[in-house]
Amino acid sequence: MKEFNLEEELKKLPEHPGVYLMHDKSDEIIYVGKAINLKNRVRQYFQTGRNRSPKIEKMITLIHYFEYIVTDSELEALVLENNLIKEYAPKYNTMLTDDKTYPFIKVTVQEPYPRVLLCRQMKRDGAKYFGPFTSAGAVRDTIDILQKLYQIRRCNRKLPREIGLERPCLYYQMKQCTAPCQGYISEEEYREHVEQVLDFLNGNIRKVTEVLETKMREAAAEFEFEKAAEYRDLIESVGHIAGKQRITNTNTNAVDRDVVAMEIRKGEAVVAIFFIRDGKLLGREHFHMAGVEETRPAAAMTAFVKQYYAGTPYVPRELLVETEVEETELLENWLSGKRGQRVHILTPVKGEKHKLIELAKENAAMVLRQDLEKIKREEARTTGAAQEIADLIGIEKAERIEAYDISNISGVNSVASMVVFENGKAKRSDYRKFRLRTVQGPDDYKSMEETLTRRFLHGQEEQRKIREEGLEEELGSFNRFPDLIMMDGGRGQVNVALRVLDAMNINIPVCGMVKDDNHRTRGLYYQNREIMFPPKNEAFDLITRIQDEAHRFAIEYHKLLRSKTQVKSVLDDIPGVGPARRKALLTHFKTIEAIRQAEPEELQTAPGMNRPAAEAVYRKFHENKGGNPEEPVEI
Repeated sequence: MKEFNLEEELKKLPEHPGVYLMHDKSDEIIYVGKAINLKNRVRQYFQTGRNRSPKIEKMITLIHYFEYIVTDSELEALVLENNLIKEYAPKYNTMLTDDKTYPFIKVTVQEPYPRVLLCRQMKRDGAKYFGPFTSAGAVRDTIDILQKLYQIRRCNRKLPREIGLERPCLYYQMKQCTAPCQGYISEEEYREHVEQVLDFLNGNIRKVTEVLETKMREAAAEFEFEKAAEYRDLIESVGHIAGKQRITNTNTNAVDRDVVAMEIRKGEAVVAIFFIRDGKLLGREHFHMAGVEETRPAAAMTAFVKQYYAGTPYVPRELLVETEVEETELLENWLSGKRGQRVHILTPVKGEKHKLIELAKENAAMVLRQDLEKIKREEARTTGAAQEIADLIGIEKAERIEAYDISNISGVNSVASMVVFENGKAKRSDYRKFRLRTVQGPDDYKSMEETLTRRFLHGQEEQRKIREEGLEEELGSFNRFPDLIMMDGGRGQVNVALRVLDAMNINIPVCGMVKDDNHRTRGLYYQNREIMFPPKNEAFDLITRIQDEAHRFAIEYHKLLRSKTQVKSVLDDIPGVGPARRKALLTHFKTIEAIRQAEPEELQTAPGMNRPAAEAVYRKFHENKGGNPEEPVEI
């Protein structure tokens, strides 16, 4: 792009509502914001003497240029801001890290014969929606009970147009469907069943239970004990669903509301949200937020409300928030537009509503406390363990570790693996595998020499291109060199690695992962001495994970090559069977063993096979008629 002149571009900013995007020098969007007046808002970032948080000050130093989008209104800017934040996930925006879409129960009342479905999006299609619920499993259980209890159809047939075109399904035989697909029930009668479903979903569970209890007693009186047991099980299931709906408000005029509270500690934030529908607590969920360091609680709560309700299809009549949000009127107008009715955002300070806020706050604090403990444990086993390894062998850091292993059988299909651990965690995107080219026979030292030579030659070439041609640092996979190299072995493998690095003028510490007589990790070999670790030690566990991962990755690649070689050597060189027929045989019979067991007539059924080719394949597997029939084909 052309040179960006900050002063000139600031002068060009319009005094209109819109959205602005801040870019760094690598063209990455690092912040998205909205403004009633773009000129005034964007200029504030570049004015001195303002009281800003360290986070914003840091962001401003990284701004290389900005762009903006003019909108017709502040409300339109709010919607666009949400969409851009979700699309680009800018580093300096406070971000909602959970991205879930909650399940709803949908009753297709707009259809002549309605169905009860699970869905994750509300649409203006005339159907009735109930939710959102936090558990898809609970929703499926509820739908299953409703379909059994009220004999609601499960099929997707277009009724009444397709009545009588097919036989009734198994659910009709099981007396769990009234078979409207056969015209066995009128629309009016079926609609009565649906009204009972709606009554249930609206919370009238007592009435349903009473009906089931009456039917259970009637069945028992008629000595139909199996049917009575079915009704008993349905009563238990209904009770289970009702038990999940804790009553929080006995007011018959109770509105739908969400209760939102937040806990921020040590740069981490958790938001708890309670879903209250018609006075019942139907569920709760918690979310993590990133980028909250030095963010004011009101700003963090505003970011949550904007991002969460931009992504959920249902908006309640009332939103109770622990902390007052910024731009309350604007957010209320936006939410009201999404709902189609007036929505209120309240910050209660006393009474029953405040108690709900306190309950949500306790939940957020509990989840965050558990998360921080988990983070602490995870840091000990990853970054902490990596630094402990660095300290024990006397190097500054071991943030990036590369480990190497060799795999072959008697020198056949020799391969090497390179696994990468960053900050104590496997970085699988940087794993690499090598098919060895120059080594003949089982020589692990020469194999490792070839592997490391190829790896670091590639790395030096990529670094040269980055340096001389100004290419991106992510040009390839090898330009980043590790802080520490780990070899699967002791003194011999370490010496091979040091010799390769020395020849290339590369200075990277190398250690060997030593195993005991039982092939279990014992310690590290470094600078002509073996370093032992206590068995129950995070650094020791990390070394074990690295060694196991390098071995696994090498073995899997070796097995893959070996299987390809086996397939090729068995089916190759059969007269009349080229690549197309080989592929057809494997596709048709799935395995080599199935091909081996097939008769010529069966082989001929594979696409593209004729009688001579089938007989040639059969002879390949049965030409040694005098030998052991169980003896495998030599490959």
